[in-house]
Amino acid sequence: MEAVGEHERYVMTGNQAIVAGALHAGIGFFAGYPITPASDIMEGLATALPQLGRGYLQAEDEIASIMACVARATAAKRP
Repeated sequence: MEAVGEHERYVMTGNQAIVAGALHAGIGFFAGYPITPASDIMEGLATALPQLGRGYLQAEDEIASIMACVARATAAKRP
């Protein structure tokens, strides 16, 4: 982190920014599987979500991942 005037500057990869943004937005569940461009996103959320008491699932393929997301969306509590 670098201070620039009155602002702080963060240096991170695009995938790290996605993880930070998702956590900041309040992501409650993530389902995915390891695939090269997105593995960093999955690994970051795999570490953070359980620590926050939120859901994480590593599935065997993209079909299982999307079905877990669909199930979570249809079963989730509404605010």
